[in-house]
Amino acid sequence: MDKHYGEIIERTIRRNGYSISELSRLMKVNRRSIYNWFNQAKFKSEIIFKIGCALKHDFSDEFPELFSPEDFQQAFNKSRSFSDDFLASELEKINYWKDKYISLLEEYNEILAIRGNPTTATPYTGLKHLL
Repeated sequence: MDKHYGEIIERTIRRNGYSISELSRLMKVNRRSIYNWFNQAKFKSEIIFKIGCALKHDFSDEFPELFSPEDFQQAFNKSRSFSDDFLASELEKINYWKDKYISLLEEYNEILAIRGNPTTATPYTGLKHLL
């Protein structure tokens, strides 16, 4: 008996609690396309691979004739490496702007202290307490 690819993928998605909406967003297709895939008996292994990568699920168990576990592990490692680099880059940007904000805040407080009466001038702290 031949495997029904769509049913296997649907069962895997539902069993693991993945959201169809989230999958459609990650795959950049509409939800109707995903439901149509569920009805297809066969389709390209590239689509199955992309679904697996989007969900971080190794489909080599369900489709050993199409994939080896190493295929998905390599993809997951590349994805993890990319996301680590991306996060480091984003943290660098956040720290730059946070430091710039604190520097401007300190300059502003110095100006307040010079111009105003130090006994009545209350330094502005803004959102510094959140940083």
